[in-house]
Amino acid sequence: MWIENDVHCYLLQKFLVPPDVPHGATSKNKEYINQMSSQSIQWFPGHMHKARKEIEEAMPKVDVIIEVLDARIPFSSENPLIKSFRETNDGKPVVKVLNKRDLADPEMTQLWINHLEKEQGVKAIAITTENLNEVNQIMDLCRKLAPQREEAGKKIRTMIMGIPNVGKSTIINALAGRTVAITGNQPAVTRQQQRINLDNGILLSDTPGILWPKVENPHSGFRLAATGAIKDTAMDYIDVGFFSIEYLIKAYPDLIKARYNLDDDLPESAIELIEEIGRKRGCLKGGGRVDLHKASVILINELRNGTLGNITLEHPEMITEELINVAIAEERKTEEKIKKKEERRKRYLKNKR
Repeated sequence: MWIENDVHCYLLQKFLVPPDVPHGATSKNKEYINQMSSQSIQWFPGHMHKARKEIEEAMPKVDVIIEVLDARIPFSSENPLIKSFRETNDGKPVVKVLNKRDLADPEMTQLWINHLEKEQGVKAIAITTENLNEVNQIMDLCRKLAPQREEAGKKIRTMIMGIPNVGKSTIINALAGRTVAITGNQPAVTRQQQRINLDNGILLSDTPGILWPKVENPHSGFRLAATGAIKDTAMDYIDVGFFSIEYLIKAYPDLIKARYNLDDDLPESAIELIEEIGRKRGCLKGGGRVDLHKASVILINELRNGTLGNITLEHPEMITEELINVAIAEERKTEEKIKKKEERRKRYLKNKR
């Protein structure tokens, strides 16, 4: 039977830990986990590169940015490219829409709204597309952020952006009162920009869902996978399952117990808990062994569709700590590069003698 440290070592050995870290090592486990921050997940399909170029060209003519976030992962679904776009366009105001609030922990959602609105020029709102009144409040916030356009009798020019599969197209259709954007459960359905003239004095530019070139915080990469923001083929279900259950066992133990009819005394390790879920759901192989892949698929699907309950996978304090670890890891990598460069220089000079 694996223990919790073995789960960490499995994930880290597969993706992140240097070869000299022995498999099954149990000492200094927290240090190994922090090493996750020394790696990054990278992707950037061609259509996303093209979309970024088009957005950069259109941005000067935009009055307000509408950024759609997943309320379960407000930081991890926040695109750092948008911050860059804002900085190069005089701090362009932005409405941050925390979509899928019905799937998120309401207490955490309010905490995130308060956190996001600390930034100048930012308004935040939590919505579900099932509630049209909530959706329409997005436009009210746009008017508050660009009153000069409305006072001049001009349309407010907005651009709606968001990572793939965050519900952006569904919001657009709700705002327009008709189907103008293709929707789907697979990431990256929208592939090109379109402009939509709304009836309420607002011009809306739609953009393809774009991910940034690489995710510096590997924890965010796993959260994006857990919520379906990246295609299921990008990361292994078992890895995402282990990552998710380790968080859930600490943050939402009662929801896990209730959903899978587990005893009050939950297993301490992620692998034991995944195995227990697999046994409860009949995910067995020959010899009675648990099929970890099937058990992980069940867990992730029930996390995504809200069957587990209202769950938020991150909070501001957690992100602060993770970003500190990422910065430390980046500094360490820079120091190692400098050291290796100096060693190469010394070898070169020695051989030249």
